[in-house]
Amino acid sequence: MNDVQGVRVQATHVQATPTLPKEGPGMPISLRSDRLDREAKLFLRILSPFVGKAVDRDELESSRYNWRLAAMTFGRRVPMASIVERRIEGPNGPIDLRIYTPEGARGLKPGFLWCHGGGFVVGDLDTSEGICRGIARAANAIVVAVRYRLAPEHDLYAGREDFLAALNWVADHGASVGIDPARLAIGGDSAGGNISAAVAQETLRRGGPKLSSQILVYPATNLTAEFPSKAENGRGYLLTAEFMDSLESLIVQGRDLTDPWLSPAFSPDLRDLPPAVIITAGFDPIRDDGLSYAAQLRDAGVPVELLHYSGQFHGFLNFDSVIGAARDALGRIGDSLARIYRGDAPVDCTVEISDQAPSTFPGNVSRDLLSATFMTNRSIRQINSTTARLLAPEAARALGLLLAPWWVPMAVVRRAVTSSLDLLAARQTYRKAALTP
Repeated sequence: MNDVQGVRVQATHVQATPTLPKEGPGMPISLRSDRLDREAKLFLRILSPFVGKAVDRDELESSRYNWRLAAMTFGRRVPMASIVERRIEGPNGPIDLRIYTPEGARGLKPGFLWCHGGGFVVGDLDTSEGICRGIARAANAIVVAVRYRLAPEHDLYAGREDFLAALNWVADHGASVGIDPARLAIGGDSAGGNISAAVAQETLRRGGPKLSSQILVYPATNLTAEFPSKAENGRGYLLTAEFMDSLESLIVQGRDLTDPWLSPAFSPDLRDLPPAVIITAGFDPIRDDGLSYAAQLRDAGVPVELLHYSGQFHGFLNFDSVIGAARDALGRIGDSLARIYRGDAPVDCTVEISDQAPSTFPGNVSRDLLSATFMTNRSIRQINSTTARLLAPEAARALGLLLAPWWVPMAVVRRAVTSSLDLLAARQTYRKAALTP
């Protein structure tokens, strides 16, 4: 029995622990590409030596700093009309929000709450900035990022209580920050996907705010299972089995992980949940978890737009300045939200996206070499600008204005060449008959 904002919740426990993903209609034809997408492979060569190691209490602050730095460095800073921070009262203290309003006409806009990932132990408002900016522009919605309490300082219930409180605050007070409370959606990545799925269930159970959609990006919905994808992808792809195993001593704290409030895949009834967009990655240790939850939702009659990036790794959305698949995914999330917000029927489909381009252009010009050249150029700029922002924010803004006449033409050239590489190909491999909104 758990207490959620003054409401007593009876957890339903399921004794069996599945080890194989639940099968269902629309599962990807290709779970994992023969090779990583070209940009993913290049990027992991840069980042993999510095991430994926086991974490303990003594090294936790270092891990938090390193993830924050990586996400800030390789996430885009899409221009916004405004970015403001707000502090609201939560169930056990204040909760910090960061509110992203895209450029465009005035008036109330739809609202989207984002819950960052990080294994429940790392991550903050800065680590999700690139994602929030990208979705805000693509969906023409106001995005509210929520800073929730982390383990091990707090137990696993704390983060979802904070996110639920933030959702309720937006439903009640969203108009004060430009949000139409009749058009709300939530989402998150990894641990944030877990929390978002749990909150979608809980707010439905409590008769809370009606959600238009739930966006679950490589979600961890079953905290007890060891799916085959963990053994298949446990080393070398950012999130590692070593890191995942080390989390147990930090997050479990004697809790029953079969409680649906912690592992939403154990809910006995998924009917009437909002339509879902689920993003999975072929080289992700928790790939099978997200696919299994997609099958569970479809079995319950919930429409699922499954976007499967068979050549990508866990966490790729954070690096949209250098990985085209991340920009593609953010655009697809935005498109899906925009459709739902305007009242279109939800879709139930599977789209598989991967790098299908040949290794060379005509004339034997190497795509790998061109990709590496432009990724290096972009990375240097991102590193320089992030360093400047952290050390001297005012000077960084002035320097950005000063260098704009040089950076802009270079960016135009880079984008033109990058688009000609055309690394990604998408194919719809499943679609259910149209649904009524």
